[in-house]
Amino acid sequence: MSERQHDKYDALIARCKGLPATACAVAHPCDESSLRGAVEAAELGLIRPILVGPAARIAAVAAQFRIDISAFEVVDAPHSVASAETAVRLAREGKAEMLMKGSLHSDEIMAAVVKRETGLRTSRRVSHCFIMDVPAIDRVVFVTDAAVNIFPTLEDKMHIVQNAIDLAHALGMAEPKVAILSAMETINPKVLSTIEAAALCKMAERGQITGGLLDGPLALDNAIDLGAAKIKKITSPVAGRADILVVPDLEAGNMLAKSLSFMADADAAGIVLGARVPVILTSRADSVSTRLASCAVAALVAKARREDLQRTVVA
Repeated sequence: MSERQHDKYDALIARCKGLPATACAVAHPCDESSLRGAVEAAELGLIRPILVGPAARIAAVAAQFRIDISAFEVVDAPHSVASAETAVRLAREGKAEMLMKGSLHSDEIMAAVVKRETGLRTSRRVSHCFIMDVPAIDRVVFVTDAAVNIFPTLEDKMHIVQNAIDLAHALGMAEPKVAILSAMETINPKVLSTIEAAALCKMAERGQITGGLLDGPLALDNAIDLGAAKIKKITSPVAGRADILVVPDLEAGNMLAKSLSFMADADAAGIVLGARVPVILTSRADSVSTRLASCAVAALVAKARREDLQRTVVA
């Protein structure tokens, strides 16, 4: 592989300079990569980590790998499930404005996030968004949802799209271009994703989805490549210029994101949206740049959320 360039991620991190570090509950940082990732993000001023997990184990990992955690608060929790639940409680209490997954399963932290009584649910469907730095594309591209909703309904997709648009706004995009993907760019009654794409576009026209330009169905090639869109004679402000790629289901999204990562040399920062606070789902395979970009994205989302709450209070 060629050496990866991170200009787009560097720009995201640069947007956070001058912002106060965001309090972040890190659930179960009990291995080197998760603990070091939190500390490195703190050193850049992106987050103020609250390390949640077995205190003795966290201290042992820090000592073994010479990671200085002396400046950070540690909240003791006996095991991974308790770590996730405690991190979520800190967010509910307003002591943390974002969550970060440590060395526990994604299912464990998400189960705590979506619990009806004690979790972080809102009126929105929770969804995941990859913020992808693809060397061959001149802009950051979002892929959603490739990690949470397996077979989203049309109503789910309405929330998935709105979550992604709101994320784009938090990252400084005034009117993101949203491509609703399918295998084709024409409506085919035999292909449900084409019908749902058309419905989502009409929902945007009627104000049920706001803040972005939607078009679909679009195939992947004519969503991101102007030449392909012109060959198909698609006249659209979105075709060939999409910022957000909305996939039909999790399988399609997972394959698209991994294809970009492993065949197009892309990096994939990730964040869960639609809860009371943004949730960073890191992977042990993530590069340092990807981890830091995920933290930067979550910090910008937290900032946008604070500003929305302030506007609501003033109004």
